[in-house]
Amino acid sequence: MQNRLHIYYGYGKGKTTSSVGLAVRALGAGKKVALVQFDKGYDGTNEHYSERKVLRGMPNLQLFPYGKERVLGPNAFRFKNEEGDFTEAKAALQKSRELIQKGGVDLLILDELLAAVMTKLVSREEVMGLVDLYNKDRHCELVITGHQVWPELVAKADLVTEMRKEKHYFDEKMPSKEGIEF
Repeated sequence: MQNRLHIYYGYGKGKTTSSVGLAVRALGAGKKVALVQFDKGYDGTNEHYSERKVLRGMPNLQLFPYGKERVLGPNAFRFKNEEGDFTEAKAALQKSRELIQKGGVDLLILDELLAAVMTKLVSREEVMGLVDLYNKDRHCELVITGHQVWPELVAKADLVTEMRKEKHYFDEKMPSKEGIEF
């Protein structure tokens, strides 16, 4: 059966959650999963993404978080890119290429790759290069998440799901909650 390219995008909540849910489903079916996260770094001490606390202990799942720390405190976040952010994005691209080429996993998730395009850490051309590499020999299911898509990417995808915000409590200045947003 042919492997497919999935895209989960939009400004609504649930892109990473959906891809992690798919990873759990694949793991439950005895599949091997790799999750590359763009711009969601880990300093080795402070884990700001609760799902990774569980994912690290799951057999058959390889987790590759890339990015410099952006969470500066309970209500503080660094938005401006620094040189290290670009270095981390290039390393995440290289790991993604390696995983696409070598195979060995049944599901590969490139989480926030599209957000990295929006924040100019990665170019559209680099994303399309990954998709072209994938299309040469589809060793696995490939999932790409993030905010924005473009027509050429949508045309190459087999499944595209938009997460559209209808209403969000953030608009009412409610804070994010551990275990729900992070």
